[in-house]
Amino acid sequence: MQPPSSPAITSLGVHHVSINVTDAAASVDFYTRVLGLSERTDRPDFPFAGAWLDVGDQQVHLLEVDVPDDKGQHFAIRVADLAAAVASLRARGVAVTDPSPVGSSLQSFLHDPSGNRIELHQPA
Repeated sequence: MQPPSSPAITSLGVHHVSINVTDAAASVDFYTRVLGLSERTDRPDFPFAGAWLDVGDQQVHLLEVDVPDDKGQHFAIRVADLAAAVASLRARGVAVTDPSPVGSSLQSFLHDPSGNRIELHQPA
């Protein structure tokens, strides 16, 4: 029996997720004003609109290009108090699911203005 091979890379964590959006300006407004992310100033000058945002110590990159159909793909934002987050979003008119258990944690889902699914996740 051969010993397990070492991985080809040493992963340090997730640096960013990239989200396709239909309107970069409207998406930046939603992600910053509604979800509380911060816009970065170091995005290179790409030939398409977009933005780089900070969420904790990771990034979300918005790309104004064709948005794929929603087939369940999503990314999750960790929150400290899911009930408070849901109440705040609903007060702003954002449709968001009721918190539900997933393992020992809680989750809710919403969609951004381009139809991208976002999970809000409160760890146990």
